[in-house]
Amino acid sequence: MNERYDGILMILIGVVVIILLSWRLNRWLMSSAPGKLPGIPINERIPDHPGIMLLENEGYEVIGGKVKINLTFDTDEQSLQSRLFIDYVASDDNGELYLVKLSRDRLPLEWTGSGIRDQLMPFMIMYPECAGLLYIDLNDNVVRRVTMEWSDEEWNVNND
Repeated sequence: MNERYDGILMILIGVVVIILLSWRLNRWLMSSAPGKLPGIPINERIPDHPGIMLLENEGYEVIGGKVKINLTFDTDEQSLQSRLFIDYVASDDNGELYLVKLSRDRLPLEWTGSGIRDQLMPFMIMYPECAGLLYIDLNDNVVRRVTMEWSDEEWNVNND
């Protein structure tokens, strides 16, 4: 009779171990990757602005208001803080999400590859799951859609 209880006890221990392992595996799979930002931030408070009407006229729906992203840079000597601002988050008819930046008179965007890289690329790198970035030029009343593609091509420069 003791052998029967030994078998039942072994099955019970096996079931408990399987439950614990599956719980830990599920918890590990559902946790966010370390060092990776969470999904696109959505601020549900959306103040009225003329740029919203421009987006709606272009077929976009504003689903999020201004978001401040705090950044910290650690150098050898000190820790430096900065921040980036996303003016809105919008979606198109297909449900694709776009980050929205408004034009600024004091920081005009130079429409060159390097100008777009310097001012808009950090947002697209931080949130690669977004479909792109919408830049609202309030002076010209136009919405420009900016997307980015990576090139794996290596550039070899011969300085002969």
